[in-house]
Amino acid sequence: MTAPDPRRFLYRSLDPDSASRLATRHLSACDDGELYLQYSASEAFGFDDGRLKTADYHTSSGFGLRGVTGETTAFAHANEISEAAIERAASTLRLLDPANGGQAPPPPRTNQAMYGADDPLSLVPFADKVALCERIDAAARARDPRVVQVSVSLAASWSVIDIVRAGGFTASDVRPLVRLGVQIVAEQNGRRETGYHGLGGRYLYGRLFEEAEWNRAIDEALAQALVNLESVAAPAGEMPVVVAAGWPGVLLHEAVGHGLEGDFNRKGTSAFSGRIGERVAAPGVTVVDDGAMERRRGSLTIDDEGTPTGRTVLIEDGILKGYLQDRLNARLMGMAPTGNGRRESFAHAPMPRMTNTFMLGGSDDPGELLSRVPDGIYAKSFGGGQVDITSGKFVFSCTEAYRIRGGKIAEPIKGATLIGDGPTVLTRVKGIGNDLALDQGIGVCGKGGQSVPAGVGQPTLLVEGLTVGGTAA
Repeated sequence: MTAPDPRRFLYRSLDPDSASRLATRHLSACDDGELYLQYSASEAFGFDDGRLKTADYHTSSGFGLRGVTGETTAFAHANEISEAAIERAASTLRLLDPANGGQAPPPPRTNQAMYGADDPLSLVPFADKVALCERIDAAARARDPRVVQVSVSLAASWSVIDIVRAGGFTASDVRPLVRLGVQIVAEQNGRRETGYHGLGGRYLYGRLFEEAEWNRAIDEALAQALVNLESVAAPAGEMPVVVAAGWPGVLLHEAVGHGLEGDFNRKGTSAFSGRIGERVAAPGVTVVDDGAMERRRGSLTIDDEGTPTGRTVLIEDGILKGYLQDRLNARLMGMAPTGNGRRESFAHAPMPRMTNTFMLGGSDDPGELLSRVPDGIYAKSFGGGQVDITSGKFVFSCTEAYRIRGGKIAEPIKGATLIGDGPTVLTRVKGIGNDLALDQGIGVCGKGGQSVPAGVGQPTLLVEGLTVGGTAA
């Protein structure tokens, strides 16, 4: 039995031939542009204090019509996919000057289809999702008598898109996404501390319902909470820092990744502008962005302009090799698009964004890296942070960190923040572990008021001379 075509959600009031005809009529006079059609469904469950607190379900559909001439973009959108609505939106394109250099060629086509047509939301009954939250809550409370509060979040979304260009080009994608989060509060001697672990990716609910997966989330969250119960005030000052593998790559994402996006570099506002071919990081530092990795949170078959995703080397052995490009910035910079034109939804215009951005592993043993540090910090997990994209300056708070004494992990510390700037940190990398790990699939990237799913990762890193903000007297 053949699964129903998911594109049927896009063409309930409009047929594909009409969409192609409208795109050709209104976009042929532009340098570039597209008609972006989207249907999405999402749900979220919040389980707290032993009961279901929230259960939300939402669907939306609409289009975004964008025309680009030179550096100027005209964009209009509506939550109604119909010929009349698209015709109304097309009036915005009249503000553009006619194209002078001819229309940009369409993206190359791809035969890959990273995800099937199955919708994760409808495959699992509502009662089973609530029951999963109940099982996680009960299991977490039974783990340790110090557990006083458990919060479980379960969420999924499913999106279908068509990208239609002048001249008959159409590209389609189906995008599932699931996520599970477990937060545990533990109490001991009147002191309360929190631990959290989340996991997810572009797959169906099945994996999250596996006992081994959600039990691992409980174990990780509980371990973090119990470690923090024993934590002491963090020291302050400049010192060597060993940054753990995996999720701590979010520091790389924020402090370096945004500075490698094409728009900032075209405008000359990034610390990396005009520096291709120059050394920007220590030898051995190689940073890539790969949007075509199976099941990863930041992965897409095509980006939101129709360009196939792939692997882009940004920094190789410390040398800057390239930027992340959408079509507009690539054209204006005389470069090739890299499949990084992304948008939050049909109501947003695309811009260059990261997908899964990570540093490749090196040859150092992680334990040996620790042994090099007589006195410093081991940062195992990060929470929130603030970053100035133009300069790369950042402040990140550690949700789990330890003091390093005599080359060994010592007491856990609380209140540690890492302060620095991305370009400088890359030059201070003195050791790169052989343990590259990607995050667990929970990352959300913000830029220009838009949020998109993203992945991060890195091996264990030894960074010399990073400023640590602490609370110790």
